[in-house]
Amino acid sequence: MAERPSEESKPGSGEGHDGSSIPDEEWEKFVRDSEREIAGSAPKEPSARARMVTERLRQQEARGELPEGWRTGPAGRDMEGRAARRRGLWAIIGVPVALAVVVVAMKPSLLPGDPFGTGGPETAAASPLPAETAAPTAPPSSADPETPTLDRPFAGSPALRWADGEAGIALPKATPVGTLSKAQVEQALRQTKSLLVDANLDPATLRGEHPETALGVIEPGQTDLLGLLNTSLRTPDEKHDPLTMFSRFDPAETRLVGDVVKTRGRMTFKPGEQGSVAVHADYTFVYPLVQTNGSPEVTRTIVRRALDAELSDPTKYQVTPGKITVLRYDQEIGNSACDVYDGYLHPDFSTTEPTGAPPSGPTTDPYDRSQGIEEDGEEEGCGTVSRV
Repeated sequence: MAERPSEESKPGSGEGHDGSSIPDEEWEKFVRDSEREIAGSAPKEPSARARMVTERLRQQEARGELPEGWRTGPAGRDMEGRAARRRGLWAIIGVPVALAVVVVAMKPSLLPGDPFGTGGPETAAASPLPAETAAPTAPPSSADPETPTLDRPFAGSPALRWADGEAGIALPKATPVGTLSKAQVEQALRQTKSLLVDANLDPATLRGEHPETALGVIEPGQTDLLGLLNTSLRTPDEKHDPLTMFSRFDPAETRLVGDVVKTRGRMTFKPGEQGSVAVHADYTFVYPLVQTNGSPEVTRTIVRRALDAELSDPTKYQVTPGKITVLRYDQEIGNSACDVYDGYLHPDFSTTEPTGAPPSGPTTDPYDRSQGIEEDGEEEGCGTVSRV
C-alpha cells in the first residue's frame, strides 16, 4: 500500500507552471494511479486507503481545486472535440446525403449496374424473349409510348426484346426424314437460313446490292423463279418487284440506324412429297431507319416473310445436291410507301411528305404474329399500321 503523501505533496504546498499547487504531470499521474487502485479493488470492499483518496478527491472537486476536465482527461476532451466536429460535418453534408438515400430507395435503378439486383420494370421490359417455338396466341402487348432515337432506335417497340439479326433465326434440331439423313435435313435447314439472312439481313442486300448468296442456294432447275428474281433486281416494276423476296432501302434516301435488325420467328420441318423434307419459315424483321438528309428522326419498317422450301433426295430425283426448291414465298410490309415499284422500301417519316399513293386498306398491327400470312387472304389496297 502506498504511504500517505507528505505535506509537500498536498495541494497548496507548491506552485505549478499554471498556478496549481502540484505540477500537472505529477498530479495527472496521481489521479491515474488512484483511479486504477480504486478500479482494481472492485468488487471487493474498498480499502481504507481507497476510501480516503476518494473522499479527498470529492472534497477537492467541491472546493474547485481540481483541474478542469480531470475526470475525462486529455483523451476524453479530444474525443469530445472530434464528436463536435463530426456533428458539424453532418450539418454540412447530412441533408444532401439523406436526400440521396431517399431518392435511391425510391428508384434503385438510378445506381449504375443495379447493385441491389432489383431488376426494375425497365430492366424486365428489355430482357430478351425466349425463342419462338409456336405461333403466339395474341399480338405482343403494347410497349411504353417512347419515341425512338439514334441511341435507342427500338424504344417503344415490342422488337426491343427480340433477338439481334441472325441470332433470331434459330434452327430446330435435325432428325432423319424418310430416305434423307439427319445431315441432309440439317443442310436443308441451313440453306433456308442462308436465303433468309442474305435476303433480309445482309448489309449489302439492304443497300440494294445483288443478293448472290440467297440466289445461290436456290435449285438451279427453277429457271422461271430465278429469271423473275433477277429481272426484278435489274429492272423493278409492278410485275417484277424484288421486295417480294428481298428487303432493300434506297441508300440515297435512308440508312439503317446502327447495325442491328431485330428478328423473331420460327422454322419447322416435316416429310415432304416425292422423298423430300419440307421446311417452313416464318420470320419478322424490324429495321430502324433515318433519313440521309441529316434529320435525327428515327422510324421503323417491319417486314414479315413466310417461306416454304424443300430438299429432295438426289438419288431419286433430278435435283442439285444441297440446293433447295422454293415452293412459296409471301410477305407483309408495315410502314412503307404504297404502290411504289422502284425496288426499294420507303418508310414514312413525320417530317417529310409521304411517298406513293395514300393508304386505302385496313389498319393492321405489323407485330402481330398470331395469324399466319396464308390465313389473311388477299387484301385489296395498301393498308396502314397501328404502330411502328
